[in-house]
Amino acid sequence: MRIPSSVCITPCCVASEQIPAANDEFQRVAAELPGSRRAQRVPIMHHAAAYPKIGGTNVTDLPLPCEVRGQLEKPLLAAAIHAGHAVRPELAELLAIDGATRLREEDPFTNHWVQVAPTGVVGTASRFEVDLNRPRDGAVYRTPEQSWGLQVWKEPLPEALVAGSLRRYDAFYAEVRRLLDEAERRFERFVVLDLHSYNHHRDGPGSEPADPRQNPDVNVGTGSMDRERWAPVVDRFIAEMAEFAYPGRRLDVRENVKFRGGYFPTWIHHGYPKSGCVIAVEMKKFFMDEWTGEPDPEHIEAIERALSGAAAGVLEELERM
Repeated sequence: MRIPSSVCITPCCVASEQIPAANDEFQRVAAELPGSRRAQRVPIMHHAAAYPKIGGTNVTDLPLPCEVRGQLEKPLLAAAIHAGHAVRPELAELLAIDGATRLREEDPFTNHWVQVAPTGVVGTASRFEVDLNRPRDGAVYRTPEQSWGLQVWKEPLPEALVAGSLRRYDAFYAEVRRLLDEAERRFERFVVLDLHSYNHHRDGPGSEPADPRQNPDVNVGTGSMDRERWAPVVDRFIAEMAEFAYPGRRLDVRENVKFRGGYFPTWIHHGYPKSGCVIAVEMKKFFMDEWTGEPDPEHIEAIERALSGAAAGVLEELERM
């Protein structure tokens, strides 16, 4: 992939201060989510317009907050669920923050990296509309404590608008469940690369970067998985990323330093405990200016090459299991 230097930030490009750790509450909510394998199964079609009622909620009136790319040809999927920037018009007029502020907390350009897997799931809705990496009861930000101290809305959101966002959330998890059920049926085991990015210049433009001792180039989150079971896969991913001949240096790749993974991998590990492995990958935003949104195409391309090599290694290890 070659991204021209003139590339702009488009409205389908989200930053991910993920929920730091999986916990019992995540497990409880995962079990109760309409898309959970513990919930009653219903036939799920690919297109949003074909969705039936899920958990008693009609989701036919709003489009999916994501797009599915490629074909399910191998037991490897990549997701960039915080890559979205779009907000429904009826919500956009209530926002108290501008697009640049939203973009700073979104994960722009992660959508380019999903092509390292045959199947990709790319978020199209901004996390400021609905955060697909949070439990359902916290997926719509209501208070600054949920959103890095930002006052997101001019006034409390009407419950009808919140309900619309949560219908999109339910539709997303139903679609993911459809994909993963099929992956499990075809391949018995599968791996999901959960791709995110995070800020390290939070003190403002031109500020000193955050201490690299607590902010690796690549944070690999494994907090909710059976680490021993998936050790060959995860260890191979980390080794491939760390050994990649990155331009001018090696990448600093460490596990569970900054993030342990959010709700999305927790939900998958809960629903597919023997068959599903999600590696939550947080790329530090050294590949862009997080305050202006300006990308560095060479870094974005190099990261893609590193992820592509790691993905190939993951598939090799998966075949050996």
